[in-house]
Amino acid sequence: MIYHLALERDWQQAQTSGSYPFSTLGVRIADEGFLHACEDDAQVAGVAERFYAEVTEPLVLLHLDEDRLAGLGRTVRREPPADGVPELFPHVYGGDLPVAAVAAVTPFVR
Repeated sequence: MIYHLALERDWQQAQTSGSYPFSTLGVRIADEGFLHACEDDAQVAGVAERFYAEVTEPLVLLHLDEDRLAGLGRTVRREPPADGVPELFPHVYGGDLPVAAVAAVTPFVR
């Protein structure tokens, strides 16, 4: 299982449309080329602290099943988030995230 932090309103819209289009806060997968994800709770906490600290609206954590992703034509690659950063993060390639790839959704509480 890998994880993606999302604005609750964006996830609600995805449930209507059938796919989730955001790579990270305010950036679409179509523009970034992949969806940013996290391997574990520590990575989620770090992402929340670095990129979502100023966000006051509700957040949810999408639990992404890697087998479902593969079955839906998506590829997960573990890559550094930037040059010179040794930690690897899962990046999901293949287009917008199908709602069917999400195994669970939980409220994100800081």
